[in-house]
Amino acid sequence: MVDLEKKIIDSVIELLRVVETRLPNDVLEALKKALEEEETDLAKSQLEAILKNAEAAAKGSVPMCQDTGLIGFYIELGDGFPIRSKIYDLLREATIRATKEVPLRPNTIDPWTHEKPGNNTGRHIPIIHIDLVPGDELKIIAMPKGGGSSYVARLYSVPPVEGISGLKKAVLDAVLQAGPKPCPPVILGVGVGGTEDLTMFLAKKALLRPLTQKNEEENVAKLEEELKSMINAMGIGPMGLGGKTYALGVNIEWAHRHPATFLVGVAVGCWAMRRGTLVIKSNGEAEIISHGVRL
Repeated sequence: MVDLEKKIIDSVIELLRVVETRLPNDVLEALKKALEEEETDLAKSQLEAILKNAEAAAKGSVPMCQDTGLIGFYIELGDGFPIRSKIYDLLREATIRATKEVPLRPNTIDPWTHEKPGNNTGRHIPIIHIDLVPGDELKIIAMPKGGGSSYVARLYSVPPVEGISGLKKAVLDAVLQAGPKPCPPVILGVGVGGTEDLTMFLAKKALLRPLTQKNEEENVAKLEEELKSMINAMGIGPMGLGGKTYALGVNIEWAHRHPATFLVGVAVGCWAMRRGTLVIKSNGEAEIISHGVRL
């Protein structure tokens, strides 16, 4: 009989290893396409260095970046999956072990005492969001978030009368303030509507959607493409050294808003976009479906 708790821990450790060392295919292909489209030698050289780094990381199974991020999990827990609240403890244990076994840089720090637990856990860390869904499977999306990209996140309160025009101005202002800090090319997640907590949650969650997957809402998909074109026309380019590619993509997630508010959140994912999806069945079968890895 399968020890399901052990299977979850071991599988999550491997998930973290994969997302830290291998780019998702959609991001890798977008970087390659950007290299083909760039015109200046300086921009091309930056993208070539990024791709060479990604290739070496995957080949050697070592992290793509020295900043291995704060670890976050987005979970869909099936009604019939036999393990429930203990998921929190299992993910914490997996994070502790992954810190040593991958290895990962210990990034968590107490904001008041500056003490470091040394294992990538702490108060409310790893970040865990759980949605209850039909079925008997456990789906875990891991997204370790680097400090450089989180540093430039922004929340805007746009005057409702400005509407979509104000949204565009907010996103472009966030890009202008970010500049080279998040190691572009980047992916931008934009959250719209709700209250301030939901807005930023949606902005970060938007980064989980693959670049190859269009927004379900046609008008929102058009806005994503328009924002991407406007951002890249700014000429900031790879690593902020000029060029045609700053944004590999813009993903928008939204909620209904209050009449008196129009909140816009911007979350940024650096070129080392660490995300991957693990599915574990009730019988213990497991696969990292985002990278085609059976466990």
